[in-house]
Amino acid sequence: MSTLVALARAEAFAAGRAQRIATVRHLHIHDRPLVLIPLAMAGEANAPLAVLLGTDAAAPRLLVVSQPRNRDERFTFTAELAAAVVPYLASFGAGGTEAVPVDRGRDVRYRYVDAPQVWVPNPGGADFLRLLGRSTRFRRTDGDHPVPPAVPLLGQWLTFLAASAEVPGSALLPNAVQALGLHWATGQSAAEDAHLGSLFAWITSGAEAARAAEQGPVAGPATDPEFDNKVLAPLIAESSPALVDALRDLLMPTWNRMWESIALLRTLPEGARVQSRWDSDRDVYSAFVTHLEEDGTPQPRRDGAVAAAARLQRLENAAARYAVQRAFDDPLVMAEHRLSGAAFGGVVTLAKADRIDDSGKRPVLRPRIMVATTEPVRVEAGAALTSPARPSQKAKVISVTPTAGGSDVLLELSGGMGRKLVAEPGSVPAVGEHLLLTTLSEAYRPGAAFPDPADTPWTHGGPPTAPASLSD
Repeated sequence: MSTLVALARAEAFAAGRAQRIATVRHLHIHDRPLVLIPLAMAGEANAPLAVLLGTDAAAPRLLVVSQPRNRDERFTFTAELAAAVVPYLASFGAGGTEAVPVDRGRDVRYRYVDAPQVWVPNPGGADFLRLLGRSTRFRRTDGDHPVPPAVPLLGQWLTFLAASAEVPGSALLPNAVQALGLHWATGQSAAEDAHLGSLFAWITSGAEAARAAEQGPVAGPATDPEFDNKVLAPLIAESSPALVDALRDLLMPTWNRMWESIALLRTLPEGARVQSRWDSDRDVYSAFVTHLEEDGTPQPRRDGAVAAAARLQRLENAAARYAVQRAFDDPLVMAEHRLSGAAFGGVVTLAKADRIDDSGKRPVLRPRIMVATTEPVRVEAGAALTSPARPSQKAKVISVTPTAGGSDVLLELSGGMGRKLVAEPGSVPAVGEHLLLTTLSEAYRPGAAFPDPADTPWTHGGPPTAPASLSD
């Protein structure tokens, strides 16, 4: 927990109301999301009990497994779920494509103009979909115990969505608890924030309402033990038709709260870099649809050593990029970096926009500016800084001179000023301009060179080594 979030939690506790920890929304919200609330059978390994889903708040659809331990009923339920979910997911592949320039405009690629967005209540809901995808994507549609063709296809889609949920900043499979917690801090613990009803009440009504909400129905996928013993178990044992109404009554409060949470998040202005992350989601969606159309093989049970290392690097790069983008979009997030010394603000007091560096083989434009700041400066000469206002421009620290009220930082600028020896208007900060500088950077991080799987040691999937002979 960061310092400012801890302070916001203390203020929320004192005020009895959740506090904003973001000035903008850091998540894309689709115009037509699919809300899906899964419920699992207690004591059974990911045995589906019910799902409430739909794209219209006024028209939820409830799917129920009357006997969760019955294998045939479970796959019938999964086929019904596929019939409801897969058409929504695949429909965006029929919405047309757009050209995206690549290789500095020398070539183009194509991606779909839109992508789906599936909302679940909490991380447990996303994990339920991941496990359901793993248990269905390899099912055979022929031979012994065949399943409908839609079942393994649903498994592939759910695996794809669950994998995207692991990528920081992705909006293909968001969950309401994390989305709300990204923008508000409550006066309760992180464990208590996992209860969607309590978290939502802290934000909209306050602490007293949150205490009452804690006694309400859970948002799945686990059920309340008291409900299991007193209501659910007798209805399943008797195969009672009242099971459907009981589950509907259990899930409807969460259904309403999910749509209210989405509406609440819509009231926040969208961050400037949210759309670029959604573009990345559309790229991933387009690639997966192409895979289904051209190949269609299910995702492997587990990654090989090289694939796992490459995936880990992608996730690490995505996490670093997401952290920088949130800070650049949101002054409240950037304030945390200013506290840690990774950023500081100041006023430009000197600026030489036409400075030319002719010490190399050819002259280059290298303007210098002086920034006066009253904030602690924890960077040394030679450090590279970036301003969120000009993310493509680098500022090299030439010197840091202590003053009576703070520091004077001399910077040399490069990039983002055009290709001539005269800077484009507005590309060099002018005297009197307030400037925020940080060590954070959105610069592209090239991926590492991983070996071919056949070139790895046998311990990592490569060929076994020949045993040494006795003569050796």
